[in-house]
Amino acid sequence: MLIDFSAMEPAVISHFLDGEGEIHAKMQVDERNRILHGVLPPGSTIGYHTHETSSEIIYILAGTGKVKYDDGEERLKAGDCHYCPKGHGHSLINNSEGSLEFFAVVPNQ
Repeated sequence: MLIDFSAMEPAVISHFLDGEGEIHAKMQVDERNRILHGVLPPGSTIGYHTHETSSEIIYILAGTGKVKYDDGEERLKAGDCHYCPKGHGHSLINNSEGSLEFFAVVPNQ
């Protein structure tokens, strides 16, 4: 199944998961997966949340930022991949001057 993100209009979601700013998201959602192409403008975040029933894989396409993961932090740049296993928590943060573009997959488990 082809998912053509370039043909989708992004949804602009303010304070995603109680984060700061907004996310521009193109999503494919079904009963098994959430697949997302997202852009966080400078200063925006995805709020800290725990994956109780799923894991999440985030691949950074462009820009820089960081992720709070459990009790620590990890710096991210284009080409990095962050994995948050089921039962763990994280938050994606754009603390840079440019946009942070990423691709994420959240499989229901």
